[in-house]
Amino acid sequence: MDQVPSATQRVLDAAERKGVKLEVVFFDQSTHTADDAARAVGAEVGQIVKSLVFVSDDVDGLQPCLVLVSGANTVDLALLGAVLTVPRIRRATADEARELTGFSIGGIPPFGHRQQIRTVMDPDLTRYDSVWAAAGTANAVFPLPPNTLRILTGAVVTPIAAARQPQLEQEQPQGAPTNA
Repeated sequence: MDQVPSATQRVLDAAERKGVKLEVVFFDQSTHTADDAARAVGAEVGQIVKSLVFVSDDVDGLQPCLVLVSGANTVDLALLGAVLTVPRIRRATADEARELTGFSIGGIPPFGHRQQIRTVMDPDLTRYDSVWAAAGTANAVFPLPPNTLRILTGAVVTPIAAARQPQLEQEQPQGAPTNA
């Protein structure tokens, strides 16, 4: 790519200010979802960092929190609220996320935002040697070690993922005998 998008350049600059050089990979197709990104880079969905913006209301207005969660997980709002010690928390709207971070949903990076945002990181990301995160646009990602991600973001690593629901091995056809 000859010209780096300004959103991606902000991510590169933020990393460079902390002494980290990123290798951004651009794709013709979207890496908007964790599944899209995993397919594009040839990684497990769990290696994809979802950068999700949540907000709580208090006397000072909206208080944002960035949650870095494994692409294989979803966020447990009760756990997140307990970690942040806030009674009510919700996902930011697309407009709120863009206003708070300076990036659109699908391309929100873990750092390089227009303001400092309290950040929480899913410990499941630390199981991998390398994880992939959005680089400011819906078709650009970069790899980095989870510990580097933690350092760049100042994230607190704590369980925030919802419990996984067990999946049935195989659905029984209607009327088939069961092992009861």
